Amino acid sequence: MEKKRKYIGYFMSFIKLLIPSLVLLFIIRGFILIPVPIDGSSMEKNLSQGDMVLMEKYTSIKRFDVVVFQLPDGEIYVKRVIGLPGDSVRFEDDQLYINGEKVAEPFLKNNKLKQYDNKPYTTNFDLSDLINQDKLDKDSYFVLGDNRRMSKDSRSFGAVESKYIIGKARIVYYPLKHIKIIN
Repeated sequence: MEKKRKYIGYFMSFIKLLIPSLVLLFIIRGFILIPVPIDGSSMEKNLSQGDMVLMEKYTSIKRFDVVVFQLPDGEIYVKRVIGLPGDSVRFEDDQLYINGEKVAEPFLKNNKLKQYDNKPYTTNFDLSDLINQDKLDKDSYFVLGDNRRMSKDSRSFGAVESKYIIGKARIVYYPLKHIKIIN
């Protein structure tokens, strides 16, 4: 009888820990870190088709962050922020210029190594050519895929308003061989 009470006590302690843990997990999973599948090859070599990432919903967005957004047509995209509100963005001879200053894109190193032709990895453009403005609006971001030759991004659908950004991709958690923190 004493053994039975001891096991019931262990079981009740386990339940007392399990229920708050499940509630906390539900809150984190539902409101803070949300799983998002990668669909497509526009972020290759950094994110691959079929990868699962955790997205942080409540965070500030900085240049080169990988964001998840949904356009008014309902499509969900995962792209890298290149231009912030108020920036002018330009590519010339495969070089990024933000507000007239050269800016390096170290996250493209692996992508560019695989290119064997003489074509630029990112075609030349100026923000005014794409959205008829010299600078991004105060609530707009310019996003590009890391696989520039295969990406549908701000070059085709324009700047992304902040109200359409759902969150920032933080961690690849599946498949296990791809686990990493997204820089």
